[in-house]
Order: sequence, then C-alpha cells, then structure tokens
Amino acid sequence: MSETSKFDPKMLEALICPQSQGRLKYDAEAQELISENARLAFPIRNGIPIMLLDEARELD
Repeated sequence: MSETSKFDPKMLEALICPQSQGRLKYDAEAQELISENARLAFPIRNGIPIMLLDEARELD
C-alpha cells in the first residue's frame, strides 16, 4: 500500500458511526473502523473509510 492510500487516524476525530452515533476505533491490520456500540466494522479502501451500513460487516 502506498503512503498516499493510508488512512489518517486523525480522521477519527471527525468520524462517527452512522448507526450508533458513537466513536470509532481504527484497526490498522484489518483496515477497518470499528463501532463497538453498533457491533459493526466499516472497511477502509484506498485510505477512504466507507461509512455505509450496507458495506459494514457485523462483528461476532
């Protein structure tokens, strides 16, 4: 992955879960933003978080 496509963790200050309106955690290894309240993981593609409920996966 190139430097330009990496997610900037500072974006977490501005992003919230679209379902729970809660804070998100960054999982660098999985390239996902995690909403523990909603039990959802939102993918990050090419450095861009995809904050659509249809794109999120449910956490176990």
